[in-house]
Amino acid sequence: MKNVNVNLKKINDYEWEIPIGTIPNMNVSGRIFASEKLLEKIKQDKTLTQCAGVATLPGIYKYAITLPDGHQGYGFPIGGVAALDYEKGGISPGGVGYDINCGVRLIRTNISKDEMFEKIKELLEKLFEYVPSGLGSKGKTRIHSEKEFDKVLEKGAKWAVENGYGKKDDLKHLESEGCLDLASAEFISPNAKKRGMPQLGSLGSGNHFLEIQYVEKIYNEKVAKVFGLEEGKTTLMIHTGSRGLGHQVCSDYIRKIEQKFPEVIKKLPDRELVYAPAGTELAEKYLKSMSAAANYAWCNRQMILHWSRQAYEKVFEKSSEELGMDVVYDVAHNIAKIETHKIEGEMKKVYLHRKGATRAFGQEHPELPEVYRDVGQPVIIPGSMGTASYVLVGTNEGMEKSFGSTAHGAGRTMSRYAAKKKYSGETVKKELSEKNILVKAASKSGIAEEAPGAYKDIDEVVRVSDEAGIAKIVAKLRPIGVIKG
Repeated sequence: MKNVNVNLKKINDYEWEIPIGTIPNMNVSGRIFASEKLLEKIKQDKTLTQCAGVATLPGIYKYAITLPDGHQGYGFPIGGVAALDYEKGGISPGGVGYDINCGVRLIRTNISKDEMFEKIKELLEKLFEYVPSGLGSKGKTRIHSEKEFDKVLEKGAKWAVENGYGKKDDLKHLESEGCLDLASAEFISPNAKKRGMPQLGSLGSGNHFLEIQYVEKIYNEKVAKVFGLEEGKTTLMIHTGSRGLGHQVCSDYIRKIEQKFPEVIKKLPDRELVYAPAGTELAEKYLKSMSAAANYAWCNRQMILHWSRQAYEKVFEKSSEELGMDVVYDVAHNIAKIETHKIEGEMKKVYLHRKGATRAFGQEHPELPEVYRDVGQPVIIPGSMGTASYVLVGTNEGMEKSFGSTAHGAGRTMSRYAAKKKYSGETVKKELSEKNILVKAASKSGIAEEAPGAYKDIDEVVRVSDEAGIAKIVAKLRPIGVIKG
């Protein structure tokens, strides 16, 4: 899709509109949540043009959304949100992305940062030993039976708990309790399963990580207390997704949908926006397969949590219960779900696409665990390697403005290739060490491509989310040690 000149209309300091007519056939306007500082970064690629492209999709409600960490992606911009009518719209693989349910899990502990500094080197070594990581990494769990693997795809984190990876109580604190019931392994290709089976229970490469942090600052005491976060105590963050399986599911269905619906492609400004129309067999099969890949990712994070707890127990010579290692929450970033939202005074059933976006439901939402309903959903926004991460809380205002969605991270400003050309892994590691942040990685190039300078300013991304009211800041987390794939 050719980049176009977009004349944004300012709504307020943190919201901007792409007017209908910016490109032909827009059904709604675009809505950008950004400050002027972030807009300068967003304008450097095709993000705004892609947002306008999303606005041409059938059955789209209100507007096509780009969040503060928005940057160019496949079809949809990363940081993109769109609600398509359940009967008149459709479902687009480009609105989910290749790493289906790439997501983040936050675990609190009662270990102080001073205690952690004494053990950090030993703990990083143990985590690196216990949790497989790196490009093409394989999990420690070998599932040789496709029948058993299908159970993973259809049960998600529940399969992990049933097989001894973690506690039943963990499931209550995962988005969708770590399992989408729509999932079916039946429509996933043998090639996708072949890629996924050996990688189950591994971190992978790219921007995936395990990070040990401490709570540097509490902004909202009441909500932080409900989340179990305390200043000076340490946390563990797990960031990974559906590995090669999710990538293959996306590739398979993009190809199938393109072949089945060439007339759809002709109407679109960009073939990467191709979708399976609502009510078609292919829409149903993609949704069930995408849900299965999402379940794989939740299972993956559950297994990594289990091994992480074992590493902590070994180093601190206490049980994970004694260490207070409980899940705060787990959120998906790349996913499409059937949701119901109030739109123009009516409850509408939609295919809610979140690509590089975090669900951020407000108070009293029935999908939230009871413990969080009075305050809203925990929202976890990781920074780039070496910078702060944040915990926010979803708002009812955000339910109206952004379909209960906010940013998923800092958002890249530089490709991985460009980052590797500009930064040296050894230099980045040394600079982080000088800030008391230790890095353990499978490769130096993996460190270089994730250098903090390759990303937007996380503080600004979170400030915009807070000021726009789509999620409010609760706590700031500062890294101590990072394991990269």
